[in-house]
Amino acid sequence: MAVDTAGHARTSFDLKSAQLPVVAVVLKTTDVGVLAADLAARLESDPDFFDNDPVLIDLAGVRDAEDAIDFGALCAALRSHHTLPVAVRGGSPAQMDAAHTAGLIAAPEAHPARGHAPASESAQDEARPLPGVREVVREVIREVEVVREVPAGGPTTVVVDKPLRSGQQVYARGADLVVMAVVSFGAEVIADGNIHVYAPMRGRAIAGARGDTSARIFSTCLEPQLVSIAGIYRTTETELPDAVRGKPAQVRLDGEKLLIEPL
Repeated sequence: MAVDTAGHARTSFDLKSAQLPVVAVVLKTTDVGVLAADLAARLESDPDFFDNDPVLIDLAGVRDAEDAIDFGALCAALRSHHTLPVAVRGGSPAQMDAAHTAGLIAAPEAHPARGHAPASESAQDEARPLPGVREVVREVIREVEVVREVPAGGPTTVVVDKPLRSGQQVYARGADLVVMAVVSFGAEVIADGNIHVYAPMRGRAIAGARGDTSARIFSTCLEPQLVSIAGIYRTTETELPDAVRGKPAQVRLDGEKLLIEPL
């Protein structure tokens, strides 16, 4: 939504609404020392997992805690792992005031995130949590500046025929996404529908971004950093079995369970 400036035919800038994806860090304790240690341990095997991703700190789980939260130390711990804390939500009035003092803005309240499949060492069918503070939920809730803009409208398919490098992102809003070239580590492909990658899939693939549990991910060479369908996800924290790693495979949901199967 552009905002017109009365009395000027041309200005040096425009004001428009913007939408961004964020990582929600869901706190389960107010002890920042414990949080920082857990975060470091979870990201030890993948220190480059985050790439200056904006972070929303969710306080709903500690809203009634009596101990104060050191937001300065918490933000410093998050920044040390290449994230950018920008907002907070769900806290008590005192917690929200303290967060505001630390430079965080208040974000709108949200409905509870969809639950995740229970962790298991089963070879290929369990969703695993993202590395982060106790629980990290990637919420694809807004549109980011992308490699290719996708217009809203009726069902359609978006085709990308150029390689996606680390840090690049494509979001097919209200559509399926077909990628004809490599998705490099650190790149991200998101679709409200299905995702097809006819090349090595090495980055992050998020299908059913708005909750479509029937969405699927297909690749001719599955080597993902992360795969997610309707909020259920798995990372490289658990290595893929030989039957699907680097081979044609699909990712689908069976209830609350993420299945990765050869094609």
